[in-house]
Amino acid sequence: MPIYEYHCEQCGKNFEALVFGSDTPGCPSCNSQKINKLMSACGFMSKGEGGRTVKTAAADSSCGGCSASSCAGCGH
Repeated sequence: MPIYEYHCEQCGKNFEALVFGSDTPGCPSCNSQKINKLMSACGFMSKGEGGRTVKTAAADSSCGGCSASSCAGCGH
C-alpha cells in the first residue's frame, strides 16, 4: 500500500495518504475530492563504508516541479 502526496484544489493544502487499490482519498482539511497527485522524490537507505547506514534521496537538487535548484527557489 503506497503513500502518495496530494494537493487539494479547493483549500490549497498538501497532504499524504495511504491508498488502498484504486481508492481516491479526500482532503483531510476540507474533505474535497478535487485533488491532484504530486510527484514526490523517493529515497532509499544503503550500507556505506564500514557498514554505516546512509540515507539518500533520489532528487536532492530540486523538487521536480520546476528548474529551481531547491524547493526554496520555487516556493514548493
